[in-house]
Amino acid sequence: TSYPSAKFPVAILQNGVKMTNEAPKGLRANMTGSYYMDPISNEEFFTSCTNGPAFKRLCFNLCFFHAVCQERRLYGPLGWNIAYEFTENDLRISVMQLVMFLDEYPHELPLKALNYLTGECNYGGRVTEGMDRRLIAVLLSAYYGDDSCNDDFTLFDPDDDSPKYLPPPPGDYEAHLEHIASLPLVSPPGVFGFNDNASLTKEMGETYTMMTELLSTVGVSGGGGGQSAEVVVGEIARDVLNRIPSPWNVAKVQLKYPTLYEESMNTVLVQELTRFNGLIKSIRGSLHDIQKAVKGLLLMSADLEGCFFQIFNGLTPDMWLKHSYPSLKPLGGYVNDLVERLKFFQTWIDEGAPVIFWFSGIYFQQAFTTGASQNFARRYQIPIDTLGFDFFYPKEQEQFAKPKDGVFTHGVFFEACKWDWDAWEIAESDPKVLYVGVPLLHLMPCEKVNASEFPHYDCPCYKVSTRKGVLSTTGHSTNFVMSIKIPSNVAKEHWIKRGVAMLTSLDT
Repeated sequence: TSYPSAKFPVAILQNGVKMTNEAPKGLRANMTGSYYMDPISNEEFFTSCTNGPAFKRLCFNLCFFHAVCQERRLYGPLGWNIAYEFTENDLRISVMQLVMFLDEYPHELPLKALNYLTGECNYGGRVTEGMDRRLIAVLLSAYYGDDSCNDDFTLFDPDDDSPKYLPPPPGDYEAHLEHIASLPLVSPPGVFGFNDNASLTKEMGETYTMMTELLSTVGVSGGGGGQSAEVVVGEIARDVLNRIPSPWNVAKVQLKYPTLYEESMNTVLVQELTRFNGLIKSIRGSLHDIQKAVKGLLLMSADLEGCFFQIFNGLTPDMWLKHSYPSLKPLGGYVNDLVERLKFFQTWIDEGAPVIFWFSGIYFQQAFTTGASQNFARRYQIPIDTLGFDFFYPKEQEQFAKPKDGVFTHGVFFEACKWDWDAWEIAESDPKVLYVGVPLLHLMPCEKVNASEFPHYDCPCYKVSTRKGVLSTTGHSTNFVMSIKIPSNVAKEHWIKRGVAMLTSLDT
């Protein structure tokens, strides 16, 4: 550590070389590193537990869990919403607690206490995101389960002819190291709980990161007869200005859609138009300023210069994103998406509220769901804070009349799974298909105590694929929208490990 200490000369710290020890890459290398770590590498500690067979088995499972947690980080948001720095200290304190509890309870396995201390305190103590806490509890329960010490326990059983991942046979410390050395050098995604498509997601993420870094080293000067940056950005600015309409006259729209007790969607519409107006003004204002700056009529500020170079590189400018809904799309995709959103609201203004709402096209989805709940609460005189949502998936995908209660929505995408149109539930993704559309969804407000029960998976819905967000001033996350129940006859733990989620917007 470089933390100052009265017992250690500051001059040495200032002139010393700082070094970090990164976790080994690969499950086998990670587990080998864990077994060479103190106190597991201490032969006396390894054989000191009164319940030796249980300790050796659970110690191996714990190291396997530690390796899985670290390897899942390589898969980006599919692995963890936030990439936590799980360290050797987390493993060290967990294995010391394992010995302590097994010594205190020699005739039983205190798995409930171990799961809580390891999953909620040691590892979970650094986990700040709700869905990640759910995941870490599910992962640990697979290795600290009632069957963990059984002879037929399997860490991972692949569907194909690949070798199984088994715990080590009874033996000493060296036998454990030999067993770890026999594990495959390259682990399939299934070991970490993923579908085979996850390796594609991982490799694409690494490629995008590399290309982004390369792009940052490229100059902007034109060469070889190509157009200059000023000409390219000027043409793009002219094209975008032609496609983005002027801001709406919100006061005029309010006359047509006044604030009504029985129709909260009028308020939702006005709020949405106000938000989009701010975005439209930001985009049109910055593009007009860039056109003037290119002609030498305006001094280009630092923000405007950054906007200029991002447009030249095909990126969505940060200046726009400050006033925008979350989006990871490049410039072309972002403008196309924005134009479609504006058309959706213009149709709403001209023809009235649609039968099926484009859920992804709404700037602030939480206000939309609150509006649906408010209509229900006022119609049936029910306190709104006692309401939740039921989720139905109508077999008839084309609807021509509004539902009596709730709203029809479309435009959301599944990640890490697909919709089985025959079984009418989620199923494993097809090979090399990363995203599929969600069928028509009926959001039905209901009292929480009367919510319908059916075999389901509580699927988190996010605005963009990064999945992580920050709490805004409204108390809502900037990325998480809500949990949506999806029909499934497979255990929910399976989909939690898969990282299954809904997204309102893709990256392209």
